Order: sequence, then C-alpha cells, then structure tokens
Amino acid sequence: MGGSSLQLLLTFFLFLLCMKPALGNYWGVGDANLGCKECERRALIKIKEDLIDDYGHLSSWNTKEDCCKWRGVYCNNHTGHVIQLDLSISGVEPLRGKLSPFLSELQYLTFLDVSYNDFNHTQIPKSIGSLSNLRQLDLYNANFGRNIPFQLGNLSNLQYLDLGWNNFNPQNLEWLRPLSSLCFLRMSSVNLSKVNNWLEVVNKLPHLTSLHLRSCNLPNIFPIPHVNSSASLDVLNLSYNNLTLSSSILEWLFNSNTSVVKLYLFDNQFQGLIPDAFSRIYSLEVLILDGNEFEGGIPKSFSGMCNLKTLSLSSNNLGEQLLGIVHNLTGCANHSIEKLYLDNNHIMGSFPDLTTFSSLRGLWLSNNRLSGTIPESLGKQSNLEILYIDRNPFVGVISEAHFSKLTKLKTFYAYNNPLVFNFSSNWVPPFQLEHLYIMGCQSSSGSIIVLHSNKLEGEIPPFVFKGSHLDLSNNMFSKLALSLCEASNNSLEYLDLSNNRLSEELPDCWMQFEGLKILKLANNHFYGKIPSSMGSLIEIETLDLGNNNFSGELPSTLKNCTKLVFLDLRNNSLSGPIPMWLGRSHPNLVVLFLRSNHFYGRMPPHLCHLTHIQLLDLALNRITGSIPKCINNLISLTNTKSPNAAFNHSYALLSSRYVDQTIWMWKGREYEYGNILALVKGIDLSSNKLSGVIPEEIVMLDGLISLNLSRNLLTGKITSDIGLLCSLEVLDLSDNKLCGEIPSTLSLIDSLNSLNLRNNNLSGRIPTGPQLSTFTASAYKGNPNLCGFPLPKNCLGEETPQNPTVNGSSGDASMQDEKDGFITRGFYVSAAIGFVVCFWGVFGTLLLNRSCRLSYFKILNNIKDWLYVIGGVTMARLQRQLQS
Repeated sequence: MGGSSLQLLLTFFLFLLCMKPALGNYWGVGDANLGCKECERRALIKIKEDLIDDYGHLSSWNTKEDCCKWRGVYCNNHTGHVIQLDLSISGVEPLRGKLSPFLSELQYLTFLDVSYNDFNHTQIPKSIGSLSNLRQLDLYNANFGRNIPFQLGNLSNLQYLDLGWNNFNPQNLEWLRPLSSLCFLRMSSVNLSKVNNWLEVVNKLPHLTSLHLRSCNLPNIFPIPHVNSSASLDVLNLSYNNLTLSSSILEWLFNSNTSVVKLYLFDNQFQGLIPDAFSRIYSLEVLILDGNEFEGGIPKSFSGMCNLKTLSLSSNNLGEQLLGIVHNLTGCANHSIEKLYLDNNHIMGSFPDLTTFSSLRGLWLSNNRLSGTIPESLGKQSNLEILYIDRNPFVGVISEAHFSKLTKLKTFYAYNNPLVFNFSSNWVPPFQLEHLYIMGCQSSSGSIIVLHSNKLEGEIPPFVFKGSHLDLSNNMFSKLALSLCEASNNSLEYLDLSNNRLSEELPDCWMQFEGLKILKLANNHFYGKIPSSMGSLIEIETLDLGNNNFSGELPSTLKNCTKLVFLDLRNNSLSGPIPMWLGRSHPNLVVLFLRSNHFYGRMPPHLCHLTHIQLLDLALNRITGSIPKCINNLISLTNTKSPNAAFNHSYALLSSRYVDQTIWMWKGREYEYGNILALVKGIDLSSNKLSGVIPEEIVMLDGLISLNLSRNLLTGKITSDIGLLCSLEVLDLSDNKLCGEIPSTLSLIDSLNSLNLRNNNLSGRIPTGPQLSTFTASAYKGNPNLCGFPLPKNCLGEETPQNPTVNGSSGDASMQDEKDGFITRGFYVSAAIGFVVCFWGVFGTLLLNRSCRLSYFKILNNIKDWLYVIGGVTMARLQRQLQS
C-alpha cells in the first residue's frame, strides 16, 4: 500500500502542475489566456460579412472557435481583448468588398493592417477615428477611394500611418496636425497638387522621421514655412514628382536644419549641373538622383560627404571623364562609399584604379563610353560583390589576376564588350557567383570554367564551350540550343549542365564535341528524342541524361559509344524494347539505369554480356518474360572484395580525377553515392511484369548487396540456396506470387538488415536465427499461411508465438508483473482510495482557503523555475563537453 500511495502522490502532484495554468485562470492567479470577448467576436463576424473572400483566407473565422485563434487576429494574453488585426494579403488573391464600420467595436486595437486588398474605391470608415489606442494603421495599396476622413486626426497615439497607393485626392491635410506621435508617414500616389501647405503641416509633426511622398504631383512653388522644422527627418522620398531645381522643396531642404540620412529624388525633372548644396546635408548616407537630366560630373564638394554610402546617378546625362568623377569623390567620401551607380550616362575615358575606394561593394558602369583596358588592380577590391561593365568598348584581356581577391563577388555583367577572357587550365575562381552575363565576349581555348552552384540564369553564352572543362551545374540557366551549336570544340572533355532549368529539345550537333568524356545533363526539362549525333561521342565514358522528359526509342547510334562506363537514363519517357546492342556493344558498362521509363518487351539475355556491371536498375518499366538464367555471367557481382576502379576518370588537361556519382534506391529511400559508389552492388528489377521462377543461378552473385525483385509476377519457390548470397543487406521479394516455405538458409545471411517478403503465397514456419529475429511482422504481412514469430499466428502445436531471446527463453509481460507483486488487483483498489483521499485533501484545502491557494501556486512557480534553471545549466554543460 505504501509504494502505491507514494506513486499516487507523485502522480497527483504532476497532475496539479499540469493543471496549474487552467486553475490559475479560474482563481485569478498565474498567466491567463481567456479567449476573445464575445462582443469583439461578433464584431469580427460583422467585419467578415462585408468582405468577399474568394480564396478562403478567413475560413478559420467561424462561430465555434476562440476568435483569438483566427487568422490575423491577435489578443492580449491577460485580458483577452483583440489588440492586433492583420488582414494583409500580399499576393494575387486579395480580399474584396468594403471595410466594415464595426471596426470601432475593437476599441483595444493597437495595430490594423489591411494592405494589398481590393476595397473597390470605397471610403475608409470614419469609425476608425474612434480607435484611440491605435499605434499602427496600414492601408497601403488597398484600392480605397474618395476623401481621407478627417476623423483620422483623432488617433493621437498613432505612430505609423501608410495611405500609399490608393485613390485619394484630398483638398487639405489639416487632419494631420493633431497626430503629434507620428513617426512614419507614407502618402505615395496621393494627389497633393492642390495642397500648397503640405510642407507646413508635416513640418509641425515633432516626431516624424520618415516621410514618403512619391508620385504625389507636388507643386513646385509653394510658401516655405518661416519657422524651423520641428521634425527630424531620417528618410525623405520625393521621387516621381516633376520637381525642378527651382523648386521650393530644394530651398527648404538645403537651408533647413535637417538631418536627412536617406534622400530619394529619382525621376524628377532636374536639369543642369548637380547642385553643390547637397553636400551641406552632412548626415546623408543614401542619395538617389536617378532618372533626371543632370549634366557634367560630380561636384568636388561631394568629397567631403564622409557618411555617404550609396550615390546613385543612373540614367542622367553625365559626360565627364570617369577619372574626374573618381577624383572629385576622393577625400573622405571614397572611404565611405559602398555603392556607386553611374550606368546609362555618357561617361568617357578609361577604367581608373579604384583601390582607394576600400568599402566599395557595388559598381555600376554599364552603357557608357568607357574604353581602354581593365586594370588588374580591380582584383584588389576585396569587398566588391557587384560589378557591371557591360556595353562599353573596353578592349584587352581579362585574366584570373582581375579576380584574385574578389572572394565576395556575386554578380558580374560584362556582355557586349570586345574583351578576351583568358584563364589558365588549373584556375579555381575564388568566388561563388549568383549572376553572370558575359555574352558577346571571347575566350581563349584550353581553359577550365567552374561556375557551379550559383544563381546564373538566361542563355548559356557560346564562348564558354571553347574550354576543356565546363561545369555550370546547379544554376538557373534556361536556354542552351543556339549557344551549343555555335561552338565547335573537340578539346572539351567535361561538360556538366545538370540541375538547371533548360527546357528545350536537345540540339543535334554533338558531332562537334567528339572529345567529350563526361556529359551530365540530368535534372533539367529537356524533351523530345535523344539526338542521333550523340553516337558521335566515341570517347564518352559517363552519359547522364536522367530526370528529364526524353521520349522515343534509344538511338541505335549509341552503340558506337563503346567506352561507356556509366549510363543513366532514369525518370524519362523513353519507350520501346531494350535494344540487343546495349549488352553487346558496351563491354565496359558498370552502371546502367533505365528506371522509370516506358520500356517494354522481354528482358534481353544479351544484358548478361555486361560482365563488369555493378549497378543494374530496370525498375518501373513494363518488361515481361523471365529473368535470364545467364544472370550468373555478371562476374563483377560475384566479387565480394575488390571495389571497381571504373568510376574514376582522368583527363589529359586535368591533374585531378572525376568520380561518378549517382542515386540508388536503398531500403525504399533514395541515397546519393559518390566516393563509395564503387562499394555498392545491386540489382533492381522491381515494378515490371516479370514472370516465371527466380533462377537458381542468382545465388552465385555472392557480391550482391541489394536485390529488389518486388512488384512483379514471379512464381515458384525461393531457392533453398539463397543463403549463399552472403553479402546481401537488402532483399525485397514482396508483391509477387511466390509460394512454399521460406528457406532456413536465409538465417545464414548475417549482413541482412532489410527484408520484405510481403504479399506472396508463402507458407509454413518462419525460420529463426539471430538476424531474422530483428525483423517485425511487417516483413511477412500478406502471406496468410505463414506462422511463427514475429507473426501473431501460432504454428501447429504451439500455444503462444515464441520470441527468441539471447538465452533462448521467452517471457510474458503480464505474468512477470504478477510475479513482481507490484501491479496486482489490490494495487488498483488502494490506488483508487488513495487518489480520492489525496485529491480532496489537497484540492479541497486549496479551493476553500485563498491564502493556501496563493502560497501553493507560488511554490509551484518556484519549483518550475528551479527545474528550468537546472535543466538549462545541465544542457549548457553537456554542450560544452560535446564541443570540447
């Protein structure tokens, strides 16, 4: 009784600990999560009724669930009031209809976001002005119309207001004056052409730091406030407003005591020289003047802008020498500038030494009139990430010296330049590019181009095929055909375009690349027939076309590729019978994958000529007939020791070697094998229509590690000599029509760790053995006449299924419990009595005595905190021990 009572007390203690949050809410102590208020739930339902939800964004808004769990609804954990409502739908599936005036029922709202919806030119509800707790109101790009309600001026606590990209045409902005807490204001695309005092209004918002008035038709001339600005703007965006150099806004900007950090004035109508006055704004870090008509160069005074990080003058009429621009930024600006946009101008001269621009991360010089050579000093810009020099008449050679320290380079555009790219055969780029565009340039032959695992896109330029080794795998290229056929290079030995987005018919011009040894085009979207010119690749050793959409029969010209070692055509739509020449013409073939296609007809016995085959995968086709008895001629699969060296390929121009890699189905999952591929030996003929018996000759392949013959129509018995497959780790014969007993020799395969014999007609006792005892009943399911462990069905003469253990005995859990004397009938009786006494002894006291109740939960909180701290310290110690 004592032991059970102790267990019960501990159980009850844990029960109360788990129930503590609920009890705490009931008694008014601890954390609370009360759920939303009924009046607010009804208001939300009314709000939903005014919305047209074509895509079910608000499907969770129903009367059954706590509204605090609805999408976009957030409640205060202590009061249960709705404090945030986020109906923003950023995508192509907006909410429609109108915004309900019942929003005013949500009086505790501090955050409201309905951006990116379509309210069909309806007005902002005036009732929003009663939400006195609101701090953030976001109506951006929601297709509101009519006037802006002056009641928004009642939101005295508002800090963030976004009315941008709607259809407002206000007559005044007087309602803004009371919003003294406002920090962020965006009214982009709001027509302010009739509001001449807009600057006077925003000038009196004391906490305003970010003002966005893009595309507002701002008047050029207006009264400038006589008082200094009470605002301290950090961000000012006045782009797309047709402003001129005579605009009042520039006078205010240059003469007021402003601390602007980011200034956006692009796409206005500024003409002439860039004003020196910009340099008076010493705090400027970002100055964007794109899309104007500035002429000349950069003022010398800009050299003193010591905080300037981004200077953008793209798409103007600048015509100075680049050397002069660089000179006029040399002071302290050249140390701070990180991004310099000078593209689409008329800048002339040569490319200067930029090593004094030590922080430079991005340089845009595209589409100017720059000429001469690119200095090798460019390679010293160790922080450079983005470089655009395209569409300039540069000349000369680009070599690896130009990239020597550009370890951070991600984007490089140099197309339409008469530059020559010349790299040595063993050069490895120090960077990992995301975007490369060098079409229209030239390349010297004999080079190695390795640009794999970047984010390069578009068409592959033809000059890259001039080298000896080209790896463009794992990018986003989408076009190949023209660029490939424009090139002709018998020196190209390695070409890897796998894992891109190439979607087209494969061009039929492979006779121009007779020197290819490795061709990898897997994991693209190629379609159509495999071109017959691939038969011209007489030196080819690895051909990987897997995971595309190729169709039709295999071209007979492939029989000319007699040096093939690795052929992967898996996961395509190829059809027709497996050709006879596939076994005769490829004596060196080690890997053959035809998996998941539409091949049909009998399995050709000529495959038995593949004496070096190590991985044979014909699964998921429509192959019929029986498994050839000559399968024992696959000599490489009879070798249990020596790995195959054929997966290593060497090249005349490479000091290193290439090792084949592939995916192999292992225990129902795909695994990638590279360096250890030579150790894997397997046959997979699953999911076909093979019939007849499993040939006894298969047991001679004692080097086999994996054998999968599942989902066929195989009949007969499993050969009694199956135990000779001593290397076997995976055996799958499921979903056939096999009959008879499971051979006892199966227990001799010590390495077997995956067995599947499901859904056959096997019968009799399941053999026992140390290795077989590790398999569960699922390995034998669907064979109604099987019996014995691990199946629940007993064999004739057995009372209970025996579970072999190390000492040969078996145990019964319930009997053992009775022997231990712990869980008995008396235990359950005492447990019930103990529970009732303990529960009401503790629970009743807590229910009736408030001081005890508060003390109890204080103790529980302390225990919880103690356990948390102890757990955290213990985990930290373990992590330090693991790291050391």
